[in-house]
Amino acid sequence: MEQISKVCGGVAMVISAHCMTLSTIMAFGTEEQKKKYMTPGCKGEHILSVAFTEPSTGSDPKQLTSTAVKYGDKYILNGTKRFISNANWPGTILVFAVDSETKRPTAFLVDKWCEGYSISEPWDKIGMHGGMLLDVYMKDILVPAENILGGPGMGYPILQLGISYGKIGVCSITIGAMLAAYEEALRYAQEKMHRDKPISKFQAVQLRLASIASLYEASRWMTYRLAWLANDVKDPIQFAKEAALTKTFVGETVIDLMRDAMAIHGSYGLINDYKIAQLWRDSIVAPQVEGVTDMQKTIAAAVILGAI
Repeated sequence: MEQISKVCGGVAMVISAHCMTLSTIMAFGTEEQKKKYMTPGCKGEHILSVAFTEPSTGSDPKQLTSTAVKYGDKYILNGTKRFISNANWPGTILVFAVDSETKRPTAFLVDKWCEGYSISEPWDKIGMHGGMLLDVYMKDILVPAENILGGPGMGYPILQLGISYGKIGVCSITIGAMLAAYEEALRYAQEKMHRDKPISKFQAVQLRLASIASLYEASRWMTYRLAWLANDVKDPIQFAKEAALTKTFVGETVIDLMRDAMAIHGSYGLINDYKIAQLWRDSIVAPQVEGVTDMQKTIAAAVILGAI
């Protein structure tokens, strides 16, 4: 993910959302669900999605308005989902809706492009071009009860762990952008001449390069540690805390790193012909997706203080 994002964050964004859904099905799915939905996903025949966010809420399950009404051995899904990655690709979408029996969010495995499924035009994002965000419209979608993931009313615990997995992807994308910015800044500093010397000879530039290197390495090792922890999650609550802390650090750090890389480029950093301009636009997406920074700090603090 880091190496893919170094070249194109939008492509990495597609893979990140896909893998988050696969990881969630792996953690909560039955053997039948894993075989049916993960097999084509792992082969790349299907591109998977998660749909929780709505126009009225980004993270609060109490504000969900999408509904799932029991109808015999099926459920009827209605509602609108916002900013959904991969909603245009064929495959499975994990939809969270409030079911009529438990009155709590429930996770449903839905086939994209089934009857009643439609999408908007892609949102025109500031960065991460190529990784499209779309709205999903559900109009009387019939879903068999066997497509419930984890059981009725289990949507929020599923979402918590799923988003924790998703933060590995977002952080991996971000450190890929950091690495690209590091290499771009280093190259520019060594090639840009001033008074017959490369600007890398100036101490101010050297200090910024050293700062970039340290911020990248710190973010990289926090991200790799989170990925290592994800291989054997013993306590989902503690894992959610670690994911929130990592996402907070990496999401804030990339802004500082990009600021230094832009400063080394000077006025040329503002020109779209230079890759650093694209990396700057991509990087400012990081603190806002998979949970905004302040929400991550709140999650981590709640666990630290024993409130969860």
